[in-house]
Amino acid sequence: MSSITITCDNFDSEVIKSDIPVLIDFWAPWCGPCKMLSPVIDQIAIENSGRLKVGKINIDDEGDLAQQYGITSIPTLIVFKDGTMAAQKNGAAPKHDIESLFKNLI
Repeated sequence: MSSITITCDNFDSEVIKSDIPVLIDFWAPWCGPCKMLSPVIDQIAIENSGRLKVGKINIDDEGDLAQQYGITSIPTLIVFKDGTMAAQKNGAAPKHDIESLFKNLI
């Protein structure tokens, strides 16, 4: 399964009430590092299908969610487990660093 688009409308059902951990990528179309990270995020989604849900939040479209979670720079990755934040990483990172955010949660 590839990543899904998360919005204010589906955030509660897709993230907060998810029965598996959720990796969220806060990004924007004009962000160079976000564009570089996107294929890595998609690969993680495919490789961890069924064990980890991966979503992307466009901060230009979903400013309220970005503000709610204090996103001041992008890309920012947040892992949610059982409806709460379990890990966070700011900036582009190699795949193994991203996997370390959720490896012990799945």
